[in-house]
Amino acid sequence: MNGLNRLATSARKAWPFEILPRTPWARQPPTHRQASPSVIDAALARSRMRPSGNWYVVAASSEIASKPRGATVAGAELVCWRGVDGQLLIGPARCPHLGADLCTGSVDRGALICPWHGLRLTGRSRPDWPALPAFDDGVLAWVRLDRIGGEEPTPAPILPVRPEGPQIAAVTSLTGTCEPGDIIANRMDPWHGAWFHPYSFTRLEVLSAPPDGEVVPDELDRFLVAVTFRIGRLGVPVIAEFTSPEPRTLVMRIVDGEGAGSVVETHATPAGFGPESQPRSTVLEAVIAHSDRPGFARALRAAPAIAPFMRRAAHRLWRDDLRYAERLHTVRRQDTDNTADLLKPPDAPTTADPRHPGAAPGCGPTG
Repeated sequence: MNGLNRLATSARKAWPFEILPRTPWARQPPTHRQASPSVIDAALARSRMRPSGNWYVVAASSEIASKPRGATVAGAELVCWRGVDGQLLIGPARCPHLGADLCTGSVDRGALICPWHGLRLTGRSRPDWPALPAFDDGVLAWVRLDRIGGEEPTPAPILPVRPEGPQIAAVTSLTGTCEPGDIIANRMDPWHGAWFHPYSFTRLEVLSAPPDGEVVPDELDRFLVAVTFRIGRLGVPVIAEFTSPEPRTLVMRIVDGEGAGSVVETHATPAGFGPESQPRSTVLEAVIAHSDRPGFARALRAAPAIAPFMRRAAHRLWRDDLRYAERLHTVRRQDTDNTADLLKPPDAPTTADPRHPGAAPGCGPTG
């Protein structure tokens, strides 16, 4: 029997795929009883209590190259570019002379040139233009904004542990009508994965979730999930953990199975306000893939061809998950303005006033 077990283990290592049965979407086990809102809310509340050092992700490192690149954090317009030594430089996108958009300028020998009158900015602070603390972690570009964050600043962002050895990284970003917390809350609900993303996940089971409480030991403050990544009729089973090292970051790490050590970092950055003063937030997700297989190191040569497929897969997931996050924001707004109470029976208790502000004239109680 031991020999058979060793043979099965060896076969799984050589061929990590499984042929998936055809299971109708509506016949999979429901997860609504396990997806406790109080557990998700408590995990989000604990995440918000952790320090961020006032750091915000603004772009993929690779997107900031020979030309200036713009970014917006909480309505503040930024310009990012590279100095002569490749150093990441970030400052206000508004030219201190007459307000030109510096993102439309050009870079000459590491200096940013304003397109209107040729003003040169070297990346060093000047009385009318402050250089901002910037950090390049090799995958993502960060900026520290102390007035926006309002916390005790740190010299570097709180970075998740990433895999050592050969890796392929890809970053995707999308913006939606929600707050950063809605994006993180989406990731703190692993129970929705196989239902909302049947094209990517199947046979998902949450093995453990953090307890509902204000204080939870770090080793317990995680969601541990067994899930099979779907590639057509083939599946790759793994075990992954979900943790939040700081308020605007959620990390999924594969702890067992193919690609162990690989991480998916979800970062949420407030963008500002859109139409009707609704909040806008940008999700920037970094997929950092790693494998101990000998062939993976050779595959690095094909990384430029592989990364676009990784970005496309992440983009498809977040196209749907932003709808989820936007819906969370809508539901919270309905709870705040008591809109949901309009559909309750007249004799049911509500949190609204006897006359809702949206009621038509002449409707509702009059005395």
